Amino acid sequence: MTNNTPMPAPPRSVSDLGIDVTLLREILLKTMMRRNLDNVIGIAEAMRVSVPIAQDLVEMAREHNMVETLGASRLDDQKQLRYKLTEMGRQTALDALSQSEFFGAVPVPLDDYITQVEAQSIRDVAVPQEALMRSMEHLILNDHMFGQLGPAVNSPRSVLFYGPPGNGKSSIADGIRNAYTDNIYVPEFIEYAGNVISLYDPLIHNRIKEDAPVEGGLRLTGSGHDKRYILCQRPTVITGGELTMDMLDLNFNPVSRTYQAPLQLKSSGGVFIVDDLGRQSTPPQTLINRWIVPMESGFDILTLQSGQKFTVPFDTKVMFSTNFAPNKIFDAAALRRVHYKIFVGNPDRDEYIRIFALTVEQYPIEFKEDVLSHLLMNLYPKVDNEYAAYHPKFLIEQMISACRYEGIEPQMSVGLIDRAWEHLFITESDNSL
Repeated sequence: MTNNTPMPAPPRSVSDLGIDVTLLREILLKTMMRRNLDNVIGIAEAMRVSVPIAQDLVEMAREHNMVETLGASRLDDQKQLRYKLTEMGRQTALDALSQSEFFGAVPVPLDDYITQVEAQSIRDVAVPQEALMRSMEHLILNDHMFGQLGPAVNSPRSVLFYGPPGNGKSSIADGIRNAYTDNIYVPEFIEYAGNVISLYDPLIHNRIKEDAPVEGGLRLTGSGHDKRYILCQRPTVITGGELTMDMLDLNFNPVSRTYQAPLQLKSSGGVFIVDDLGRQSTPPQTLINRWIVPMESGFDILTLQSGQKFTVPFDTKVMFSTNFAPNKIFDAAALRRVHYKIFVGNPDRDEYIRIFALTVEQYPIEFKEDVLSHLLMNLYPKVDNEYAAYHPKFLIEQMISACRYEGIEPQMSVGLIDRAWEHLFITESDNSL
C-alpha cells in the first residue's frame, strides 16, 4: 500500500534533535553502559539517530573526558573505532541512572511531534464510499445505515452508536477503523521541558515493516525519515467497562522517571472506541465531560507530577457505543456535542435471514432450510418476532457444541435448534427465582 503521509525529516546535526545537550549526553552514557555498546553503529541504532550524529555525540562526550577511544577493530574503517566510558563517564552514567533509568531512543520534542501530527491528521483523511463498503462487507447493513455512516466517518466529529445489545454496534465501529488504510509515523518517546513521555505501544501500534537499511544507505546517511519515529498503521484504542479516568492521564513511572502517555494520546492519528458505554465505574457523563473540550478544540491538557500543565494534540476519531438510551446517560449539553448519533436497531425478517445465511458460511455446518423455517414460523413468534443480529452465531455455536458432546458431525436439525433456543432467552419463571 502506498503511504502518502509526509515523512518526518531526519535530523542532520545534534542541534536538529531539539533536545538539551546535557540530556543527550546522559542518554548516550546510560545507553553505552546498559547496552554494553562500544561502537558508533550500535550506539546510533540504540539511540535511533544517524551514525554521523552518534559520532558527534561520542566526540562531545570524549571532549569532556567521559569517553575514551580503545582503537579500531578494522583499521581501514573509521566507523569501527571502539569506545568505552572513562571513570568520570561511568560515574556520570551511574549518577544519571540513579535519577532515571531511561536510556535508548532519543525522544522527539513535543513541538516537532505536534507538527507531525498535523501533517498526518485523521481529520484530513477521506474515506470514499467504496472503501467504507469494503470494510463493512462482513456485515448486513441497509442503504439507510450506509447513508448515515458515510458522513460520520468523513467528519472529524465524534460518533455515538446506540441501540439494543447484540446488533453490531461494536462491529460497525470496528469496520470504520478498518476503513482507514494508510499509515502514520509514531515516535517512541516525546519530550517536554526535560520530561520524557513513552508514546509507542506495541499493543496499540501495528508496526509496518520497512526495507532494511544497507551499508551506506538510510541509517548511515541519515536519509529517509527520522528514525526516532516508527511507521505504523493508524492506531486503534478499544476500551470497554474497564475504562477509568486515570487511564486518560499521564502515568508516572518512578523507576525510569518517565511518563506513560494516556490512551487518547496513543490513539493520535487514529480511532478511539469506547465500547459498552455505561458499564464503566465512571459515569458516562463524567467521561464525556473529560473529552468535551478536546473533541471540539483538537487539543488536550495533561498535568506533570510537578503540577505543570501543558497541551498535546487531540487528533483521534472518538466513537462511543452503548446499549442505554442516550438521554438517560447524557445531559442535553453533552448530546449536543456528539455530532453523529446513529441508532443500530434489531434486523427485520429479511435482514435476519441474510445474517443467518452469512453466519452459517463461517462454520463447518451445512445449512438446512427447514431449521431456519422452524425458527421463523414456530420459535420467533413466541418472542414477538424480536430478531437480533447476534442470534444466528449464538444458535449455530450451541448446535455445534451439542454435536461435539454427542460425538457426531456438526449439523443443523430442528431438535438441536430447539435445545439451543432454550439458552437464548430467560423466561418469566426464571426471573422469579
